Amino acid sequence: MQNQFILLFLFFGLTSLFAQEKTKIVLNDTLRSETIDPLRPAKAAFYSAILPGLGQIYNKKYWKVPLVYGAIGTSTYLYIDNQKKYNIYRDEYKSRLEGNTSNSDYLAGLSESQLISAQKQFQRNRDLSALFMVGFYVLNIIDANIDAALSQFNVSERLVFKPSVINNDITLNNNFGFALNYSF
Repeated sequence: MQNQFILLFLFFGLTSLFAQEKTKIVLNDTLRSETIDPLRPAKAAFYSAILPGLGQIYNKKYWKVPLVYGAIGTSTYLYIDNQKKYNIYRDEYKSRLEGNTSNSDYLAGLSESQLISAQKQFQRNRDLSALFMVGFYVLNIIDANIDAALSQFNVSERLVFKPSVINNDITLNNNFGFALNYSF
């Protein structure tokens, strides 16, 4: 009986000794609040308005800068090229109205109606190039604004939007849909 008492005493004594040596485990809080800058989209749009592509650099989307300059640069090149060709045909038409002969063999072979038609075509192409140039410039500003706004959007693992299959027990058919789950 005395041995059992000693064993019982040692058992409770050892457990109390181990209870004293617990290490505290402190978990880091997984909820962190990210500061949202409400002026970030406006800054990105302003930077892109000042210099095309600067808003994309501000958003750290460097791969979009060559696309912006390629689109605006191509439109600018086509505008200048069509303007030069329009001026060539217009000057030839004006010189014919004044009674002068053409210096170019190609232009000398064209009739006045063909010169007018060529002028209209290059003028139309020039105007379209200018429209595309302005359109790409505005698209650059809109892209920088939207990208800056979406970069602050909260995307966490706790919010899940996934497809789901629901078995209908009444009709024994499968219903397909989407499930939106938020875990706390």
